[in-house]
Amino acid sequence: MAVNLKGRSFLTLMDFTPEEIRYMLDLAHDLKAKKRAGIHNEVLKGKNVVLLFEKTSTRTRCAFEVACLDEGAHVTFLDSKSSQMGKKESLEDTAKVLGRFYDGIEYRGYEQSVVEELAKYAGVPVWNGLTDVDHPTQILADLLTIEEHVSKPLNKVKVVFCGDIRNNMSYAWMYGCAKLGMHFVAYGPEALADEMDKSIIEKVNAVAKETGAKIEISSTPDCLKGADVLYTDVWASMGEEAEIPERVKLLTPYKVTMEMVEQTENPDVIFLHCLPSFHDFETTMAKTQKEEGYDIREVTDEVFRSRHSKVFDEAENRMHTIKAVIVATIA
Repeated sequence: MAVNLKGRSFLTLMDFTPEEIRYMLDLAHDLKAKKRAGIHNEVLKGKNVVLLFEKTSTRTRCAFEVACLDEGAHVTFLDSKSSQMGKKESLEDTAKVLGRFYDGIEYRGYEQSVVEELAKYAGVPVWNGLTDVDHPTQILADLLTIEEHVSKPLNKVKVVFCGDIRNNMSYAWMYGCAKLGMHFVAYGPEALADEMDKSIIEKVNAVAKETGAKIEISSTPDCLKGADVLYTDVWASMGEEAEIPERVKLLTPYKVTMEMVEQTENPDVIFLHCLPSFHDFETTMAKTQKEEGYDIREVTDEVFRSRHSKVFDEAENRMHTIKAVIVATIA
């Protein structure tokens, strides 16, 4: 059956069928091959896109801008200091204004309700660049990377997310794995498992019943056996310094180490990370915390720089998959 996503917003993978997600991945593979061959069809020529950033980013901003420019679109970047959204102008009014100027709107920030409200009133596609409970463009990039480096179909792949299993990447992975019939394990402390959003767990398990996916939550290392992908994310972001002592104590047993890699019993297991990562002490935050007695590295430098790590292929794939989403919805 033909897939047509023209005019659709991209707020969460839960809004899409497995066939539609497959279409976006296939399109990303094709657009990546064309870029490497120097082919730019400028299918977005004459289109205008605005990027709304309430939360800073390197990869998301660069990926959206390059994706648009590659295909001929014009881009406007607005951060919280250069927009009246939510301050002197309501979300509804902002959405209606931007929808008159632009063909598509990207939002990166905090509450999922914000990106949903923008989509409700804009009248043009809205794309989720990250919220507190989801990161769908990242998952598309991760899936593309898996298809490039794991020699089995996605519905035979086992992904183990290690660490803070309550965060947006863990939930986003649940959505992606549930939709595509994959095996997902959230591997973290029991205390955090108890704090996970029960409504999300119910939703993904309902989808899993239809697709054959397997969604598990575990606090014991035996869940690592047979993993094709080990995934993690930072334990604390800027602004969360006060929580670091507790996070380090709780999550250090779930740090991705070479011992953990070996526990998968899979010599070809790959390591992925949405980045940025604390894998050494070459950042101000990691260095400062080390001086205070806290090792905030969620993965060792040995693993990060090993043959198992595909994090920079993954980072590049943010741009290719974001380009696919934009092309599919506004070209």
